[in-house]
Amino acid sequence: MRQIRQSKKLQGVRYDVRGPILVEAQRLEAEGHRILKLNIGNTGPFGFEPPEQIVADMVHHLQKAAGYSDSKGIWSARTAVMNYYQSHGLRDVGVDDIYIGNGVSELISMVLQTFIDDGNEILVPAPDYPLWTAAVTLSGGTPVHYLCDETNGWNPDLADIESKITENTHALVIINPNNPTGAVYSEDVVKGLVDIARRHNLVLMADEIYEKILFDDAVHHHAATYAGDDVLCLTFSGLSKAYRVCGYRAGWVMVSGPKEIATDFLEGLTLIANMRMCSNVPAQHAIQAALGGYQSIEELIVPGGRFYDQAMLADRLLNEIPGVSNVTPKGALYCFPRLDPEVYPIEDDQQFVIDLLRAKKILVTHGTGFNWPKPDHFRLVTLPDEKVLSEAIERIAEFLEIRRQG
Repeated sequence: MRQIRQSKKLQGVRYDVRGPILVEAQRLEAEGHRILKLNIGNTGPFGFEPPEQIVADMVHHLQKAAGYSDSKGIWSARTAVMNYYQSHGLRDVGVDDIYIGNGVSELISMVLQTFIDDGNEILVPAPDYPLWTAAVTLSGGTPVHYLCDETNGWNPDLADIESKITENTHALVIINPNNPTGAVYSEDVVKGLVDIARRHNLVLMADEIYEKILFDDAVHHHAATYAGDDVLCLTFSGLSKAYRVCGYRAGWVMVSGPKEIATDFLEGLTLIANMRMCSNVPAQHAIQAALGGYQSIEELIVPGGRFYDQAMLADRLLNEIPGVSNVTPKGALYCFPRLDPEVYPIEDDQQFVIDLLRAKKILVTHGTGFNWPKPDHFRLVTLPDEKVLSEAIERIAEFLEIRRQG
């Protein structure tokens, strides 16, 4: 019989956050082992509850949420997103500039499917949230990775970006605050990125889903603020992380800048939105309550709050392990520590995390899974409470001690 095979479009597409390492974790769970999963920033399993008002508002509208909505999203949700950006200085944003989606992940895929022709080059950070690279590839484009500099707080290397721009480069992706590094870019860095887009006539795609998760003196700067009226900017954000509702799948993309030059593109994006009918309607009703109500995230990101305390604890404990160094995160929910190659000569970092999983029942993600070019990093989610997080990093330290001695 003829073998049924996957599409050739999937050649080169990877999403290692849920790849072979998760398959191995599931195999171990089936054998009865308890696995601590620190591979995905999923707030629910770690005891984070959504704000009560968000849940109440969604439940209140359930009876009227059984039908399809407008493909761009319900009016109240888009208005709330519009008001949010207008309150941050983006006065020209209108309701029609907002598309609601099933989380940022769906919207990234929709935008790239609409935007990319075969062979178009898209600048993506290294390391990146791997969906960006995968979705560019699946859409027929070529992801070109620009380096972020670990020695400079994981800030983008602007010179490296410039060196990789060709006549076929069409867009620049910014992930700020950054997943997986926890970097939060300064105003000068964001302006520098926008200036590159301006000088080279690139579309900006700003993934800002962690914009409210900031530590100490970190300040988030919307790329769209500096893009002005001459750089088309697509800003992606949503409720999943800051409002602890990952499973609701409520996100948005906001279009700003010279929309008059993007009429054809926006018609295509509306077509793609129409084809999937609409996003989850009950979850759309959570958006207005979230953006307009008390911002409980502020309690979590200061000393004494779980997001802050757990991130700082993980950073300290990782840096105490011989041969391990970690740049203190300024935001988001992760640490991206480096394993000194002189101490840990790792050739295959995916195999390294599988070995760690089998030995210590801790699931992390290897650095090359985030399109980092060297097998010398891994990403650790900082969501467990301090007791569990301390135990997890102690197990990692024990595993690394054996590797040093071996």
